[in-house]
Order: sequence, then C-alpha cells, then structure tokens
Amino acid sequence: MRRILGSALVALLFFMPATLNAQRYENGLADKTIVLIGNEAILLSQLEGEIQIIAAEGRGVDRNTRCQVLENMMAHKLFLNQAKLDSLTVSEDNVEMELQQRMSSILTSLGSESAVEKQFKKPMYKLKEEWRDALREQSLVQQKQQEVMQAAGSATPAEVLKFFQETDESDLPIISTQYKLSQIVLYPDQEAAKVSVKEKLLDFRNRILKGEKFSTLATLYSEDPGSAIRGGELGMASKNLFWPQFSDAAMALKEGQISQIVETPDGFHLIQMIKKEGDMFNARHILLKPKYTSEDRLKAFKELDSLKTLIMADSMSFQIAALANSQDLKSAVSGGLMADPNTGASLFEKDQLKPADYAMINEMKEGDISEPFESLDDEGRSGNVIYKILKLEKIIPSHTATYESDFDTVQKIANRKRQMESIDKFIKEKQKVTYIKIDDLFKQCNFEREGWVK
Repeated sequence: MRRILGSALVALLFFMPATLNAQRYENGLADKTIVLIGNEAILLSQLEGEIQIIAAEGRGVDRNTRCQVLENMMAHKLFLNQAKLDSLTVSEDNVEMELQQRMSSILTSLGSESAVEKQFKKPMYKLKEEWRDALREQSLVQQKQQEVMQAAGSATPAEVLKFFQETDESDLPIISTQYKLSQIVLYPDQEAAKVSVKEKLLDFRNRILKGEKFSTLATLYSEDPGSAIRGGELGMASKNLFWPQFSDAAMALKEGQISQIVETPDGFHLIQMIKKEGDMFNARHILLKPKYTSEDRLKAFKELDSLKTLIMADSMSFQIAALANSQDLKSAVSGGLMADPNTGASLFEKDQLKPADYAMINEMKEGDISEPFESLDDEGRSGNVIYKILKLEKIIPSHTATYESDFDTVQKIANRKRQMESIDKFIKEKQKVTYIKIDDLFKQCNFEREGWVK
C-alpha cells in the first residue's frame, strides 16, 4: 500500500558513490587526484567507489573496466565544467525535494538515522551536505546534456526516411501486436459500497476500544496482505512513503491511539500508532476496499447486453451508444474510443491493457463486440471496479517497424541517433579547449573516444 517515491531502494543506497568512497579512504589508504577536467577533479577513491558497486553486482572487474568507468566519469566532469562556465543554475527546491525522497527511502531501508550514520560512518548532517552537493552536480550535468541534445533538433520527415532507408532491417525494432478499442463503461453504486466498508470499520473500531486486539482484527480482515500477516504492522518508515492522507492521520496520533476512518486511493483504513521518531513512524492498519454486490453486476450487465443487442441489430452505432450511455467521460466524448491517458495514443499493446480487457479481446476479430465483463478503471486498483463491453476496432499484427506505419517510432530512433551524435560532437569539441590532465597510471587506457590524453 505504500506510495514509494523515486528509484528502487537498493539503487538508492548507492546513488552517491563518493560518500561510500570516503569510508574506504578514511582508513589511512592513500587517495589522490587521477584526473583534472578544467576545475573538476576525479579522485582515485571515487573511481574505486564506482568499481566497488560493479563488483557488488557480480560483474567482472579488470583494468579495462576501470578505464571504461573512468572515461564515463571524465565525460560527466566535462559536462559539469561547461555547465559551470555557462553559469547554469540549480533549483534548490528540486534538490531539497529529491534529497528528501532519497533520504526517506534510505531511512526506511535501514530503519533509523542512527543506523544510517552507522552504515555510512558519518553524522547525518554531513551525509546530507555531501548528497545535496552531489544532487546539485547531477542537476547541472543533466541540464547541460539536455541543452546539447535539444540543440540537435528533431528529424524532418525527409531525414527520417533517409535514416530508415540507411538502417539495416535487423536494427529496426519489432512492433508488438497493437489493438484499437472502443468501450462502453458503467460504474457500480460506489456510494453504497463505501458506506458498507465504513460501517465495518466503525464496528472494528468499537470492538478495539472495548478491548479486542487491533492486530487480531488486522490479521483476520485487512485487505493489505503484506501487513495483515504481521497483524497490520507496517514497520518503521518515512511518512513520505505513504499517501499524504494516511501519513497526516497517522502522525496526528499518539502512541497506541486509534484513528478515525481514513480514505486513500487504496481504500479505507483504521490506523493504530505504534511509535513515532521524527518524520518516521511505525503503525498498524486495517485496510478494507469497497465491495460491489451481485445486484450491481447484474444490473450493469443487463444494461450493457441491451445496448449490444441494439448495436448488433443496427438500431444504434457503437459510437452513439457510447456517447449517450458510457459513464467513462474521457472515452465517451470520442464515441467510446480508448486512448492512453498519458500519451493520447489510441493503439495499445498487450502489456498496456488491463488483464481482464486483454483476456476478453484475445479471441475476438476486428469489428467484434465483447460480452459484458468486469474490469478496472484507469487507476487499476482492485477497488475501482467497472463493467464494460469492448469493440475491437482494429488489429495491427506484430511487425518490423516501417516508415509508413510506424513513423513516430522511427522518428524517435532517428532523433536519438542525432542526440547521441550531438553529445559526441560536444565532447570532442570541449576536449580540445578544456584543460585535461590524466595521471600516468591511466594514460595507457584504450579510451573509446580519442582526445582525452594530450
């Protein structure tokens, strides 16, 4: 039920290798500057920190690996140096937000600030300073890289065609089977289902106040399987990793206190505070999701079946039926045509469809209309039940991308090639005019790009 922010926890623990490097070289081992790029230095400890991460992932490490990693670091510093020369600025608000998100994940993973300090062998204030500086640097590099890539511009149709003609077919992507669909959607009686859930949770709350154990009721009835097996306990975590409604209600509680009913996109909760520590807390919760009755389903199926009968008898087109009857307003205004809420695209691959939707169209042919069935809304949460019929408007079989049918896909690949060429050109030009000094230990590296060793 947690709303995890940012990358995976494992990745977050290593998002600032320089911090880990410092640990290694606090033990008296000699550190040194191995590369200077303008005013930016690369330390041996920083390179070895990156190598440690690669080794921890089980990948082989040899001299070539160190040379490859070092070249990537040099390119990074080249962008950073130029960003500073160009007086690019960093949004401190964005840096603080990113720092908070990453700190929250690390705190949740390790359990407390003291555990974090023990892991990294530094006080929390020092870690925050280092990570904040690294995030600022990361922001500057990304800004400069974006600037260089944007300068490459977008390939014109003529340039895309030329790129397509010059690209070997084996290097073009395979486009998965795509489906164009229209739908008519009906919703169940949501208010009645919510009232029923709230009544159950009120009953649970009264039973707990009269002496029953919260953990027992959570184990028996909570619909959050991850915590139910632990009596509803969530474990010590940052408040930022939960829905705001949940965190606000939890943090307002005293230890042992029970909340009123709390609604989040996951459903409805009762919360019992176990322990608070700064912005972190450990709590138990009971989650219930609205349930819809067989009467709801029967009523919706009957109405959808009647609409399908009218459409099949040519008494009404699917588009008119959707416009007049579908309760999904986003698709209804387009005559039922489904579109990706993020991109607006009307073609869907299998993995982009709800499992129930794909299972229904899997055996259908173009022009077929499905039987009424139960699915989920665009949020895809198990409590957000909808009922629908689908019309399979078009099937585009799996194929190698072509200029005519998949222009947008081919253009994206052509644009990416232009951007990479622009990056390479930038590095080559800046190598010529930027002071670069590499330690003798690494001058024999077989770098991918010429121009590093002068």
